[in-house]
Formats: sequence, structure tokens, C-alpha cells
Amino acid sequence: MAFVASGCGGRDGSGTEEMGAGDGGSSSSASSSFGDLNDVCQKGSAKGSTAQGVADDQIQVGVFSDVGFTKNAEFVDAAKVFTSWCNDNGGVNGRKLVANTRDSKLMSVRQQMSQACEQDFALVGGGAALDGLGTKERLTCLLPNFPAQVAQLTELGADLSVQASPSQTIGYLPYYQFRTWLLKDAYPQSANAVGIINGDSPVTKVLGDLQVETVKAAGGTFVYNDLYPAAGVSDWTPYAQAIKNKGVKGLIFFGDYKQLAKLESVLTSMNYMPDWIDANNNAYGQPFLDLLGPSADKQNNLVDLGGVLPVESTDPVMTQLKDMYKKYAPDAAITLPAVRAISAWLLFAKSAASCGDNLTRGCLLQTATKETAWTAGGLTAPQNLTPGAAPSPCFNVEKATGQGWQAADFTPDQGAYRCNIPVRKSTGQYGNGLTLADVGKSMSDVQ
Repeated sequence: MAFVASGCGGRDGSGTEEMGAGDGGSSSSASSSFGDLNDVCQKGSAKGSTAQGVADDQIQVGVFSDVGFTKNAEFVDAAKVFTSWCNDNGGVNGRKLVANTRDSKLMSVRQQMSQACEQDFALVGGGAALDGLGTKERLTCLLPNFPAQVAQLTELGADLSVQASPSQTIGYLPYYQFRTWLLKDAYPQSANAVGIINGDSPVTKVLGDLQVETVKAAGGTFVYNDLYPAAGVSDWTPYAQAIKNKGVKGLIFFGDYKQLAKLESVLTSMNYMPDWIDANNNAYGQPFLDLLGPSADKQNNLVDLGGVLPVESTDPVMTQLKDMYKKYAPDAAITLPAVRAISAWLLFAKSAASCGDNLTRGCLLQTATKETAWTAGGLTAPQNLTPGAAPSPCFNVEKATGQGWQAADFTPDQGAYRCNIPVRKSTGQYGNGLTLADVGKSMSDVQ
């Protein structure tokens, strides 16, 4: 369970935590624009209980997070920062945003979804490791979802869900552009000696199978493919020895970055350094660097942020986000999932504001899915949010060093991103998202 939940957000506690008006500073110092988005939140006189969770003075939304299990506050912190900032600017046409934390505690997704179905207008800026457990309930009650991240395929391709950040799309190979750069441009000598080690979990085994197809499509050949116990390994020596014996030159790791740091410690002690290690972007952050120790400079850890602006960027929009965190959540860390959450909140607020007085779920979804080049004000590469659209081809790579995360030499061609490697469809069958038809509903039921 700990393996499955790694990288998912939450806050220590239980039940529902409300955040909204009064959580931030005064409106006199707030700016209503974010990046290149103008008047994201604003005063107004919107009235009417037009949908569940919508009243004259507020909009209630749910924020899913495995808060009682992971003790990770990133999604709740992002909700606090955004709702405080938005409400200081007048809310959404005058309606204040109230974020209800839905503590799924890893295994309580269905129960929390039932509560959200009774109270929330939509779900925004959250995620849960076993999110697919609640998809049927969510679609049955016609609850829109603007997630920060999605874990299971049942939810990944589900109806009434709009992912506001570049992400995996069912039917396409994930990280194909990153793999192509690794195997053809940066480290062609590693193409015939790729290895993958994956946690023995149903969720990640599917992701591992997808990566095998992706690497092969990008021209790679596997010499090593192994699983490790999802609960962790006390001694990584046998795995490290196998990696060395097989001559692995490029290693893909799926799982808890704490375990990867232990594996790399053994590899470093054996003086074995693959050309590259894909630590996956759950490792992107200071905690992984701290755990790596000397391996941070000896091993070549790379992560694909998938078209999301790095936290260490000096771009004005990232500076603005950092200033918002300093004001509304000064002790919180800005993580990659948190940036994705802010993108989801921005899309939700902009779309809801466009609906004016007539704020309904149908209007919200129709407005959000008309965005064909969404960048969250500059936080991400452009993404077409039209249902069925191909994913963005843009990617960007960060390298772990003893001095912090730094941009790798991946030859960006559009600002902070490289976008010149086309997406590629998958041929394997990995499952599909749940649809409204699967629960006896249709879009005509969404009011």
C-alpha cells in the first residue's frame, strides 16, 4: 500500500476539512491575473443555487487526497493557496470558493466519493492512489473532476474528467518523446541494454507494461526486467548485482523513490553507473536528493516533467506562484503535483467564471473542454483539452545533482520544452476509462 500511494497527496487528519474565505491575506495586495491569464477571479453579483454546491455566496468543491495515509499535504496546500488567493480577489463572480478535503486514506475512496456526491459541485486539484475505486460513484452522481493527477486507468480515461496538465492519455504511449531522446539522441549506446525494475503492484505493473512497449517503440531493447516487493527491500544487493551482471546501461525505476535511493547506494558502492536512470517524476523534489547523498553526483538520475514548468524556473509565472505560497502557505513545499493542482484550479475558476450566473456542471465542462491550447498562464506546455484529442508532444527533462535539480541538455525548441517528436499510439490493451454509458447515464443527464 505504501508503494502504491507514494507520490500522492494529502494532509494528516481525517474527515472533511473546509478551506475558503478568511484563509489568506487582504485583497488590497492581491492581483487578479495569473501569468498570462487575466482576471482569473473577480468580484461580482452572481446569484442563485444553480447546481449542487453552488449558492449565492459560495461554491463548494472537493479535493481528494490520501491525507490520513501519506501525511503529504501537497494537494491540500495547493487548495488553500489558490482558494485564498481567489477569494481575496472576490471569488468567482463574487462567490467564494470553499474546498472540502476528501480524505480517502488510500482505501476509503468510495466512501469519500459518496460524501462528495452529496455536497460538492465538482472535484478539483486532487488525486488518490486508488482513484478508480470511486469512478463508478462519481459518474453515477454526475460529478465533474479536474484532477491534479490520475493513477488508475479506470479514472484516467473516464467521462466528466478534464486533466488540466499534460498527462498520460489512454491509447498513446507515455513518455515516448523522453524515451526517444534518451535512446536516439542523448545515449544511443544504451539502446541495446535497457533495464526496468518495478514494484509488484497491480497499478504499477500495468504502467511497467506500458513502458516496455514505449521503450521498444523508441528503438530500445531490454536485457533486464524485474519486480521488487511493493513493501520495499531490506537489501538491494541482489538487484544491484543483477543489473551489473546484465550490463544495464539505461535503468527505468517505477516505485517509491526512497527504495530507488537505497538501490543506487548499492550501485554506487559497487562502482557501477548506468548511462542513465529514469527515477520517474515522483522523485522530483528535494527529499530524493537528500536521500541520494553521494549518488546524486555519481549516478545520472533524469526525470521527464512532461511539459510542466520546473519549480526552480525563474520564469515570472513560477515566481508569482512562489509568492502566493509564501503568503498563503509559507511552510508548504511546491511540488510537481502541486503545480498540476494549481493548473486544475485555474482551469476550474476560469471556466466557472465564464458561466456567469448560470453556473452548472454542463456549462463548466463545456467551457473547460473548449480550451485547445491551455497553459495555466504559462505553467505548462500548451495542451488541447478537447475530449479525444491527442496528448501534447512536449516534454522537458530535469537532472538530479548534489547542487539541486537542473535542466538536462534535451535541446528545447519551444521555450522550456521540446515538442518536435510526434506522439505515438499504443498497440497493447491496457484497459479503458469508465464511461457514463457504463453507469446508465449520458451527457444529456449532466445539467
